[in-house]
Amino acid sequence: MMSYIVALSSVRRRCIIILSIVLVPCAILNLLSSSDLHEETMLQNNIAELQVKLEHLHAKYISSQEEINILSHQLLQLVESNHILPDLQYLINNGTSNITNIKLPSIYNFLPHFLNDPNSLRPAFIQSKGRSGVSMVLGIPTVKREVQSYLMATLKNLIDRMSSSEILDTLIVVLVAETDLDYVTYVAKQIEVQFPNEYETGVIDVISPSSSYYPQLSKLRDTLGDDHQRVVWRSKQNLDFAFLMSYAQTKGMFYIQLEDDILAKKNFITTMKSFALKKVSRKENWFVLDFCQLGFIGKLFKCVELPWLIQFFLMFHNDKPVDWLLDHLISTKVCNLDKDSKHCKMAKAELWIHYKPSLFQHIGTHSSLKGKVQKLKDKQFGKITLYYAHENPDAIVETRIKPYKQYTLQKAYKGESFFWGLLPQPGDHLKFKFTHSIFIKRYLFRSGNPEHPSDRFYNTTVEVFPEMFRSIDKNNNDMTEDGYIIVGKFDALGIAQGTVDKKYGRISVLRLTVHSESENWAILSEIHVIEDQPS
Repeated sequence: MMSYIVALSSVRRRCIIILSIVLVPCAILNLLSSSDLHEETMLQNNIAELQVKLEHLHAKYISSQEEINILSHQLLQLVESNHILPDLQYLINNGTSNITNIKLPSIYNFLPHFLNDPNSLRPAFIQSKGRSGVSMVLGIPTVKREVQSYLMATLKNLIDRMSSSEILDTLIVVLVAETDLDYVTYVAKQIEVQFPNEYETGVIDVISPSSSYYPQLSKLRDTLGDDHQRVVWRSKQNLDFAFLMSYAQTKGMFYIQLEDDILAKKNFITTMKSFALKKVSRKENWFVLDFCQLGFIGKLFKCVELPWLIQFFLMFHNDKPVDWLLDHLISTKVCNLDKDSKHCKMAKAELWIHYKPSLFQHIGTHSSLKGKVQKLKDKQFGKITLYYAHENPDAIVETRIKPYKQYTLQKAYKGESFFWGLLPQPGDHLKFKFTHSIFIKRYLFRSGNPEHPSDRFYNTTVEVFPEMFRSIDKNNNDMTEDGYIIVGKFDALGIAQGTVDKKYGRISVLRLTVHSESENWAILSEIHVIEDQPS
């Protein structure tokens, strides 16, 4: 029996040795193959990126050749109208002999009002540090909204969802599509104040068209059975998109059309760039990569192909909405009239490629079209985080601000939901009375959320009431009449965060005080009070 066990053990050892001889090299080979595969993918992406850059340079060359031809034509006209030496005229004629005599139509044939003002195609306002040569250009048109603006919340979300390396390789172009320069400069100043780092490093450009860029909108033809107000709105949108794309086309490799009321997923820049370069490396003949299922949001194009869209939008600006025009352009490129709609749909799918899941979500409720409520959501985007939960020190909470439905301050403090209060008034408080007085290390209050970014606390201070009030020097501290010490306030983005100096000792009450009337309701989507242990 013993010899049988020894023999069995010997067989097992041989099996293990054989398996090791077979499996270990396979595992090493697999690791090496994985490494080689990663390097090969990186190489393919680099080659694809160089190819797109080459196309971009070629487009610039074509543009410069066009300018040379125009100058040559002007020079030839000068020669013909002036008497110069025969030898010099011979040289000039040779240099301009390739100029065609036919007259091609230009955009002035379709929009003759551009000829009324030499500055019609020149931006009336530009705030830029001159950033160019990036991989991704994000185009965001915005207009004055009657109910609420989502622009700052959108910019904050986009920047927060980018890594530092993505920010370095991206340019955001905000088109303020208004001719009121006071409003344009107001928006530009808001961006400069709320995003100082991005302003200084040139991440965000702000532009605005001249009033002479637009035709007389009141004289547009009514089309598609739409009322005149809607015709004006969608026609102007076509012109706005064309202006924005015209400015952006020389700034980078890829252009992404966005709106001013959206959310993005984390690292969306890397995801889009990798997907685009993958398609380029495979030599797929695509025209648009679609990263959102709604309207014109998240549509990516090669910058060198933007002229197709610009010309199309300008030519047919009065006829159809911008997303319909994109569909018609692609249909014109690939659909065979001799075949059925199924064949057309398949052909379009090769040029218009959808990426899943969606990288962008529409959050705006009030459209830029007066009276229009827009509740469309992209179901492929996934759930949106509306609040952040934290474990806070035990406290009794109270406020005079009436909550909307079940969105109470108590639930927000416990991390069960967010607080949503109706129209805060001057003198309103939100109090957090700690069960036991504590040392506060840090505090964070975040107002607003992705679905209601403007429902924030404005002109609101953060205040504390020390347990040992007598030890506080009233002359050296910013104090309220009822003895609270002001330790912070909500910033322009609706966030209040900071520390509480240990010299104040234990804190018995933390309070938020509203100092002015608000036009909006107010949301607290994050409450985090971090207790400091006494040393």
